[in-house]
This record gives sequence, structure tokens and C-alpha cells, in this order.
Amino acid sequence: MRLLALSGSLRARSSNGAVLRSALTYWDGPAATADIGALPHFNPDLDGEDATPPAPVAALRTAVASADALLVVSPEYAHGVPGVLKNALDWLVSSGECVSKPVAVITASPSPAGGDHANAQLREVLRMMTGEVVTAACREIPAIGPKIDPTTERVTDEATLADLGVAVSHLAAAAAPLTP
Repeated sequence: MRLLALSGSLRARSSNGAVLRSALTYWDGPAATADIGALPHFNPDLDGEDATPPAPVAALRTAVASADALLVVSPEYAHGVPGVLKNALDWLVSSGECVSKPVAVITASPSPAGGDHANAQLREVLRMMTGEVVTAACREIPAIGPKIDPTTERVTDEATLADLGVAVSHLAAAAAPLTP
């Protein structure tokens, strides 16, 4: 089974990047992270009928289409989804690669709410795109800062690691029946 991860943070030392890297260690199979920072701003004029999408858009769509499951890991900015991630999802809305694809959403934040606003927004957008949001695989991780080792840029908190393992196993179980 192939997993494609999308990170809502472009920061080199992002805590959500650390969560993503830690979660990927629980995936039993090939996994990749999409480069959404290279995407142009969404513009329907670049994506209309008979239009050839920009190369980074085509690459994202191909990566999503070839994945058996998606893992979206994101911070929350101003109670919402970071623009770079929303832009990536906008490029996928009408193209169909997310249809019936199992998806997990994990948000991590220094706040006690764990990015609950962004998590809810992402789940709603992905459901509208007819992705199969795997509720049992979705997580909101509060107070993320002390749960990460800044040297290794990985989650070190045992309870959080165990929970990430459970989340990824639920996503894998949802993807397994779809894999030939």
C-alpha cells in the first residue's frame, strides 16, 4: 500500500513536520510527502477544459492518484487551515483523485485544543471532495512543543507516539480493502 502525506507547514523545523515524520514510521509500505510549496496559486483559468495544468499541479495529482491513502498533517493558523494546504486541496477539488480515497487528518498545535478548528475544516473539505475521512485515524495533538526532540525532529512523547501508531493502523486498515 502506498501512502502520500501532505504537510500544511513549509517550515524546515516545523513541529507538524516532526509529527508527520514520526507517523510515517508506522506505515508498512512505501510512503512519500507531496511538495505542495511549489504549487502556483489556484486559478481556475489554468485548469479549465482543454487546459494543461501547471507541472507541479500535474505532479501532485499523479501522486494522489497513485496513493492508496492520504495522510494530512497540519498546524492551525488563526483558527484555520494554512493557505499552502488549502491551495493544494483547491487544485484537487475538481480533478477526482481524492474520490473514495481513505484520508487521515492530524493537527498539532502548541495550544490546548490541538488545532481543532483546522482539523474540523480539513475534514469538511476532504469530505466535500468525497475523500473517505477515516475518523478513527484523525487526531488533534495539543501542547506539541515539549513532545518533540528538537535534535532528532521527531516526536518523543510515548503516549503521542502510541496514539500516532493507532491512527496510522486505522488508516492502513481502511486502505487495505482497496489495494489490489
